[in-house]
This record gives sequence, structure tokens and C-alpha cells, in this order.
Amino acid sequence: MSANAHRRFISFEGVDGAGKSTHVDWFAEALRGASACEVVLTREPGGTVLGESLRALVLHADMDLETEALLMFADRARHLTEVIRPALARGAFVVCDRFTDSTFAYQGAGRGMARARIEALRDWVHPDLEPGTTILFDLDPAVAQARVGAARVHDRFERERLDFFERVRDEYLRLAGERGSAYRVLDGAQSVKDIRVTLEVIIRSLCK
Repeated sequence: MSANAHRRFISFEGVDGAGKSTHVDWFAEALRGASACEVVLTREPGGTVLGESLRALVLHADMDLETEALLMFADRARHLTEVIRPALARGAFVVCDRFTDSTFAYQGAGRGMARARIEALRDWVHPDLEPGTTILFDLDPAVAQARVGAARVHDRFERERLDFFERVRDEYLRLAGERGSAYRVLDGAQSVKDIRVTLEVIIRSLCK
């Protein structure tokens, strides 16, 4: 996969309730207008017919940690084959609502799976491809939980305790420190208007 393809692969990350879902559709549409290029907006788990079936299982069915992680990577393998790689190969931007860093954060730090096991799955499924830009919506988990509580019926991740989301957030911040300029950390407590000003700056950098 070429360096330019990596640059056109953008992921959105953050704890549930941090705000990424409020902005991802807007970001994809704004990028489409600014670049005059095809922009594929997709999500994990999901993004394919099979993936949406796996999403329903992962979010709502009781299962052990190993099954959960393997289902996430089964979904990801299909997603890469059917959606992400073909889109990048034809020159499109791909904006993905969650990618492998969510597995490190949720199944790894949150649930307790060893990082080495997730790294092994990553290296099997996509050894040559990582997002060129990851936009992390960072927010105090207590505030994020309050937002989710007001918004909808909870899935089994959203029903987790506060300490789970604190571990998830800490892992995202660890990844941001590790990945350097590939990560853009946004304060999820800012207003929608202020966040979109920052997103517009990111879009301009992607269109250079």
C-alpha cells in the first residue's frame, strides 16, 4: 500500500459519548467538498453486510473476551477486503468511524486482553496499512457517560462502569503519544463550532 494511500485513510476514535459520531458525517461531507474527490464513510464494527451482522453480535450478545476480539478482527478483515483497500486503491479518501486502535483501547485496556495478542492479530490482518491520520475525541469519561445516558438505550459496552472508560481513555492517550503527528487530539468538551474549526484545519492539510 502506497504512502499516499495511507495519507487518505482517516480514522475517528474516542470513548463512547466523546463526540466523534456528532462530527464524522460532517467531516466526510466537508472533505468531499474541499477535495473534489470520492470520500468513503464507513464504520467498525460494520461497514459491510457481514460486518453489520457481526456488529449486532458484538454490541448485544454475551460472549467471552477472546470471541469478542476475534469477531472484531473478522469484521475488520472483511471490511478491509471489501471496502477500505478497494477505495484507497482507486484514489478515494476513507473516513472510518473506529479502527484497530479501538481494539487496543476497548478489548485491550478496557477488558484486559494482552497487547501482544492484539498486535499479533493486527499484524496478521493489516500488516501494511494504518490510518495516516487518527482524530481522537478526548473527554472526561464521566462527562461522556452522562452524554450517552441522555442519548439512547445502552449497548453492552455503554453499560460498562466508569473505571472501564477511564482505562480506555488512558490507552487512547498512550497511543496518541506513541503515534505522534499521526494523531490529532481534540478536546471533546469544546463547542461543536470550535471543534469544526479544528476539523477544517485538518481537512485543509489533507487536501494539500
